[in-house]
Amino acid sequence: MIEWYKKVVFENYANFNGRARRSEYWYFVLMNMIISTITMMFDKILGIKFGVNLLYGIAVFIPTLSVSVRRLHDIGKSGWILLISYITIIICAVGLVLGMLTLGTSSFNIWFTIPIIVMVAICIWMLVLFVTEGNDGKNKYGSDPKNIFDEDDEIDEIGTAEA
Repeated sequence: MIEWYKKVVFENYANFNGRARRSEYWYFVLMNMIISTITMMFDKILGIKFGVNLLYGIAVFIPTLSVSVRRLHDIGKSGWILLISYITIIICAVGLVLGMLTLGTSSFNIWFTIPIIVMVAICIWMLVLFVTEGNDGKNKYGSDPKNIFDEDDEIDEIGTAEA
């Protein structure tokens, strides 16, 4: 688990090319959640808001984006899906906040319900994409990260690859 995290953060910090297996993505997410929880506890103990946790979040922002894009590549999807999803969620969230500021929370109506439904639907859709098994073999984003050998490699009699 820690090895996957190190691979994402140190070896592939801003690598938006290629593919990431589900295990690489989800072990990174798990370690990220554990470290975020620890940094939030430090912030609470130190009596500061968003100190250590904010710094950590800034530090892993790019690796989080890169592993997410590579995960989408593994299922044959463009990384632009992530950007479009984030922009849509931000627009909905801003709309909710502006609606609450102008209309107040007492007039919670369809204009509040629609953005919430859209945000939840996008989150569920992204979750489904991130848990989907990657494409077998090469796709337009690169070789299958599960496959040790390229499809072009040949196996000799004793089972080793010849490039």
